[in-house]
Amino acid sequence: MSQPAETPAAPETNTKPKHAPLSLRKGARLAVVQALYEMEISDKGVIEALAEFEAYWIGQEVDGVVHPPAETAFFRDVLRGAVEEQRAIDPKLDAALSKGWPLRRLEVVLRAILRAGAYELLFRRDVPARAAISEYVDVAHSFYAGDEPGMVNAVLDRVGREARSTEFGIPAAPKKA
Repeated sequence: MSQPAETPAAPETNTKPKHAPLSLRKGARLAVVQALYEMEISDKGVIEALAEFEAYWIGQEVDGVVHPPAETAFFRDVLRGAVEEQRAIDPKLDAALSKGWPLRRLEVVLRAILRAGAYELLFRRDVPARAAISEYVDVAHSFYAGDEPGMVNAVLDRVGREARSTEFGIPAAPKKA
C-alpha cells in the first residue's frame, strides 16, 4: 500500500531484518518516532498522524521498507502523550542536555526519540524506566550509526533518574514539613 502523494516520507531506518520479530511495543515506539518526525516537518496534527500511520504505515510495506506491526493502543497513547505533554517534556530534556545544546538545536528525529522516551519516563509509570531507556536507545540505533544512541541513553538516563529516582536506587528526597 503506498502513502498519499502529498505526504512526505517518514524517515527510513538503517535496520536490517533481524532474526526475532520486533515486539509490538517496539514497533509502536518506532512508529511514534516516525509520526512525530512527520508531524514536525509537515505540520500535521495528532489525529491526522494517528489515522495515517494506522492506515498506511504500521505493519505495511511502503516503498520497499517493511514497517513492523505495533500495539495500537500503546502507539496512540505515546504519540498523543508526547504531543500533549510537550510543554512539560521539553524543559526536562533541555535540563538533561549539555549546556549550549537546547532541544531545538537537535535534529528532528533525535527530538522525536527524546520526546517519546521522556513521555514514557514521566507519564507511563507502568513501563520500567530502564526498559524505556533501552528501547529508545534501540530506536536510535535504527536511525543512527554514530554517537546519537549514546546521547539518547545519557539524556533519557538523566530524565529517568530525576523522574524515577527510586527505580535507580536513589533515595527519595525527604519531604519538607
